Amino acid sequence: AGPGRFFCTAGRGLEPFLAREVRERLGATEVHRVPGKVFFSAAVGPGELRRLRAGERLFLLLKEHDPLAVTGNKGKMLHEIKSLVIEEPKYWLDIISLWRNLHGHEGNKGDFSQENPLALKRKSEEEIHIASKRQKMEQEREIVSEKCQVEAGERMSDQECQMESKPSSEDPSSSSGDNGPANEQLSFTFRVSCRCSGAIAKLLTSQEVGRAVGTALGRQCGWRADLRDPDLEIFVHLNDIHSVVGIPLFRLPLANREYIKRAGLRSTVAWAMASLAEISAGAFVLDPMCGLGTILLEAAKEWPEACYWGADLSDSQLEGADVNIRTAGLMDKIELFKASVKALPLPSESFDTVISDIPFGKKFKITNDARLLPDILQEMERVLRVGGTLVLLLSQDLCEHMGVLTKGAGSDSPEPIADGTSEAAAAKALSAERSSSSLVDGVGKSFPSSRQTCLRSLVQDGVHGVSLGKTEAFICKYRKVST
Repeated sequence: AGPGRFFCTAGRGLEPFLAREVRERLGATEVHRVPGKVFFSAAVGPGELRRLRAGERLFLLLKEHDPLAVTGNKGKMLHEIKSLVIEEPKYWLDIISLWRNLHGHEGNKGDFSQENPLALKRKSEEEIHIASKRQKMEQEREIVSEKCQVEAGERMSDQECQMESKPSSEDPSSSSGDNGPANEQLSFTFRVSCRCSGAIAKLLTSQEVGRAVGTALGRQCGWRADLRDPDLEIFVHLNDIHSVVGIPLFRLPLANREYIKRAGLRSTVAWAMASLAEISAGAFVLDPMCGLGTILLEAAKEWPEACYWGADLSDSQLEGADVNIRTAGLMDKIELFKASVKALPLPSESFDTVISDIPFGKKFKITNDARLLPDILQEMERVLRVGGTLVLLLSQDLCEHMGVLTKGAGSDSPEPIADGTSEAAAAKALSAERSSSSLVDGVGKSFPSSRQTCLRSLVQDGVHGVSLGKTEAFICKYRKVST
């Protein structure tokens, strides 16, 4: 079989990490990214696809088109949207067959993938015949107005919209008696999840689009709607960049790690940080503010031949990290200990990599982040060997102050990762740092000069803007070039 065509959603700023990952992990081709998504082709099975770490939700791509030209006519727009999704019955049966092959390993709800393949083939042939008859009859009926389609089914939710398909006495699949495949076909359930943004969202809501598409699919294919637990979900995203139709391959997002029982930092961001740390076999890796251990878990799962240590001053955080580590089966890979990041009980230059999420903002009730930074960095720099890598997650304010503390450490400007990053967001922070002389002067006076000197051994090696929901943050990478 040839490669399948997929797309995966990603948090803002993580698209370049995901694009690089699908190339390296899956050998993907035809990779391109847009804000929030990465598209690619790969001849791989569900096991390999499940291993993606930087993505959120993975979809089988059905269609990707240019954005629809928005007019002021709702009925016309709904007709164009339905034309984008609706195809001949055989098209959908072929898509479902491919989806079953990819999705069937989950074995949920005793789904169609568990059926006898010969029976499935016979069933599909009868389904094509029934669906074709239904489509012909639909074409002969009077076309229901777009307005009626929009107004029907007001009970649907804002984000996931569907329309019940009720059997008609004229429907070839709803006649009385034992119809075998026809009745089985009607037992197939679906829902349409729709997201509209940009110009089209000013004319149509997600509810209106979802209802129109759901009604059309239900009539054409005879599927029954089920909002809570459908056999099949059809995802439609319409915006100013493109029009996309896809089917989720897995019920849960890839970012929902089964081994994380107590969630802290978003797992995708933690993985992205670890991917920049250049962790090699036998390396000593430290997170001196490990919290619930998410960064260590992501790193140890991906690079198991390294040795990991995590420190924190909070007993409850260490207990939560221990639960996660045991759940992940990594007790022999990750060592936890209680210590302050300002006074680590560790020898100087004893670690190859230091990687950490520096707490900041209202969530941690920290109102003066910058004053904590020098002591923290001084100790991290002390335990890091020359040539080692430091990767930090920082707020914009901390990113700017970090630039002041390491000012003069090397003459080269920071370079982004090879396949790009959120350069605009990162540049905004760096520009603010460089252009504001009052900021530099103010910070310089508040930090002892000896501390600034000791941090000049850290040379910046990349800045990557990422989203933490409502908060913007920056993954900053440094290399220690001297003692």
